[in-house]
Amino acid sequence: MKLGDLSVGYLYSLQAALHSLGHDPQTLFRRYRISAAQLQEPLARISIPRFMRLGHAAIQLTGRADIGLLMGIHSQPSHLGLPGVTAECAPTLGQAFDTLVRFERLTSQNYRGHSSFQPPATRFYSISPYNAFNLFVVDSALASRLQLARQLTGGAAQLREVHIEFPAPDYAERYEVLFGCPVLFEQEHNQLLWEPASLDLPLVQSAPGTHAQLLALCEQQLHDLTRHRDLRERVEEILSPQLHRQLPGLDQVAAQLGLPGWTLRRRLKAEAGTRFQDIIDEIRRDLALSYIRDTETALGEIAFLLGFSSPAAFQRAFKRWTGVAPGQYRRQARDGGQEDPTPNL
Repeated sequence: MKLGDLSVGYLYSLQAALHSLGHDPQTLFRRYRISAAQLQEPLARISIPRFMRLGHAAIQLTGRADIGLLMGIHSQPSHLGLPGVTAECAPTLGQAFDTLVRFERLTSQNYRGHSSFQPPATRFYSISPYNAFNLFVVDSALASRLQLARQLTGGAAQLREVHIEFPAPDYAERYEVLFGCPVLFEQEHNQLLWEPASLDLPLVQSAPGTHAQLLALCEQQLHDLTRHRDLRERVEEILSPQLHRQLPGLDQVAAQLGLPGWTLRRRLKAEAGTRFQDIIDEIRRDLALSYIRDTETALGEIAFLLGFSSPAAFQRAFKRWTGVAPGQYRRQARDGGQEDPTPNL
């Protein structure tokens, strides 16, 4: 299991932002083995760690720590693929947001959590803790939702407040200029709070009949995507977001899957050759490897995110998995000399 992946469509706004600053994005993309041909493939994906490294490299190249906000300004509904085009045809802004959240998995898979729409809030889930590699992800996600709402309503949509989980960065004054409302940092969620009336606004390009047709296509694609997942993957999807909380037991997971506990236990053994506890251990191991290799997250924070009782317990487990301490593993990964150790796009 990895942290997740994104459609290459998420790179289009980064490409536009770099162009606007006078930089050639292809030079940077080639460093991360992203070709022009791959940017045109409808099903091509990029790993979340690679996306974070690419954004960090763009910040270093341009000297613009606020590049995520610039990405949001340059975003378009079509960058979100079929769900974005479908949202563009929705009757109201609220229905557009509902469409994007409902079909988010067609363009983005984050094994730790997903976005949500709980009127009047559109929430964005981000891997924490925050550092130079992921602030821009939150910035781009929130700014792109604002840009989307403005485009779809002809500029009529109004925000009441913006909440951001991390502390105010050095460029904090640029948020209120962009969002046009109070922006509060160190909050519980990353979210845009809309004026309720804005969610009922009709969309400039609303086409209810086309929206219904496109919804059917989205449903089919989502069905095709999820029906190939085996039982183990479905169990992993339930467990992964809960690692740092009280993990659900086998019977609770089985209930979410519509199965008796004994049936889940038997089918995991028969179909995957594994046990429920083995899945938990392997999720922790795979995520630990990805966090240490692909992010700058502190070891103590990784221990918390994976649900270990203490950093020492995490270090013992990691050494059992790999034969080396996590700090040594991270140094070895960095000394490998690769710009991005993630092998797959």
